[in-house]
Amino acid sequence: MLVTFTTDAHADITMFGDVALALLKMMGHSGTVPGAILAEDVPLALDRLKAAIEKENAPPPADDRDDDEPVVSMAHRALPLINLLAAAARAESNVMWK
Repeated sequence: MLVTFTTDAHADITMFGDVALALLKMMGHSGTVPGAILAEDVPLALDRLKAAIEKENAPPPADDRDDDEPVVSMAHRALPLINLLAAAARAESNVMWK
């Protein structure tokens, strides 16, 4: 499954479903798809996501690793969504995902 995040203030971001759901939960949402964050709630969601990313510095599970591939941290995976949320917060724009 793929999840696409959209807002009027930034280009769309598409992520693998498992990563997107984990990030949604870090923002304080249930992880339901589709969903949305109202413009006034975007700054709080952004702060929660940043705090959760800073708190979680664990590597991905061992079964998710491939010996030939580099490890991609959740902080790196979250960066496009953090940028989208920051742009939405500045523009006071809603964020939706499907």
